[in-house]
Amino acid sequence: MEDKSDARTGYRWIVLAMIFLTYMIAGADRANLGVVIPTIRNEYHLSNTDIGAMASLFYFGYAVIQIPSGYFFSKVGIRGILVGSMVLTSLSTLFMGLAGSVFQLKAARAILGVAEGPINIGIVSIINRWFPSQEKGLAAGVFISAIKFSPAFVPPLCALLLLKFGWRDVFFIFAVPGLISAVLWFWLVRDEPKASRFVSQSEVDYIKAPAPIPVAVGSTKEGAARLKPSWIDRMIRTKTVSLLSTNRAVLTSWNVWGCALGYFFLVGITYAIMTWVPTYLVSVKHFSVLKMGAVASAPWVGAIVGNLVGGWLSDRVFAGRRKPVMLITSVATVGMMYALLYAPNTPVLLALLFFAAGVLLNLGYSTFLVYPMGIATRDKVPLAASIVNTGGSLGGAFAPFIVGLILDQSGWPWVFAFLAACSAATFLLLLSIIEPRIAGLKDSEADTALSQIRDKPLVERSA
Repeated sequence: MEDKSDARTGYRWIVLAMIFLTYMIAGADRANLGVVIPTIRNEYHLSNTDIGAMASLFYFGYAVIQIPSGYFFSKVGIRGILVGSMVLTSLSTLFMGLAGSVFQLKAARAILGVAEGPINIGIVSIINRWFPSQEKGLAAGVFISAIKFSPAFVPPLCALLLLKFGWRDVFFIFAVPGLISAVLWFWLVRDEPKASRFVSQSEVDYIKAPAPIPVAVGSTKEGAARLKPSWIDRMIRTKTVSLLSTNRAVLTSWNVWGCALGYFFLVGITYAIMTWVPTYLVSVKHFSVLKMGAVASAPWVGAIVGNLVGGWLSDRVFAGRRKPVMLITSVATVGMMYALLYAPNTPVLLALLFFAAGVLLNLGYSTFLVYPMGIATRDKVPLAASIVNTGGSLGGAFAPFIVGLILDQSGWPWVFAFLAACSAATFLLLLSIIEPRIAGLKDSEADTALSQIRDKPLVERSA
């Protein structure tokens, strides 16, 4: 009879499902504000700048906690801090519904940012520990798609709740799922695969097995023939490096900071859209609440597709390279912001345009957080990822506020021009950082290892 301990389990996919659920709920808690803004702005007589400031306070709180979170995750572990963060996120959402003034609303958003901030870095650390290198891009794509899945269903759900109950009840209802998620995470997920009773030794060995160096491009021989590594590696500046193994090395690495600055602009675009698209649809396109909810979900449906496809492209087509899809996203987003300047008034056509924008904006989105996994040692990934995510958080605070200022002084054409400029800045920053290749394997060894993986059936490679 086969020893169960030797049978390959697939519990890491259960962990990935928990990651998706947890981050989807966190995304819902941050996305609901954009939908209720048209209601509360009338009640509290808010200007566009006030609304931008309210949205930005969340990301300032989120940014402040990032690097401390990365430090404490490295020192004391992930599970306790992560579960506590989930509980505090739900309580902060509840407080939003209880707020009785503009000041309390702003305070609640800042507290929500601080409460939710550790969740991202904790999940990145879990992905780094629970998935082998050849699956990290896909896992990160699923993870980031969760935060985009929320805005896909939140607008229509919030619209229904607004019509049936009121804006305060939206926050009361949204506070409940996070508490359930915290209990499930505490029960089902451990910091290390080997600490989980649901994981076999074979799965632990598979997760820990060293991955081949990405020296070939395609996941098939035909793919490798179509894209020659000689030119693509020159274009993305592939270099052999030693992993960053100290705090000083991480903190002084331009590659980490360049990635963080690029993420600053990309996240800024994303959360400017999340915050302002509902208002744009109501005030400019004059859509009803229900029609607004349906169209506002389109970019986030596209984002889910973009994150998953981008993770697959990074892992399989580009053989673990992260920069190609990051560069594709930054160039394509410039074009999509230009297209939105001439957005049609027809709901179906506008939804399709937003869907396409969501796909292209998110092809490389998740790989910004996978990038630190390829340049830092395992114990320094939380710190490196926290720096990158701090950049993203500050971008999320910066862009919605600037959009509010632009709208009070000008109009929507200048908003889309500003977002296009942000994407162009991301492209330039990406050109300045390398695609890391880990020192230690000879080219011939790497070629042999990758060939062995590439020639396996896809089912076996994905097992």
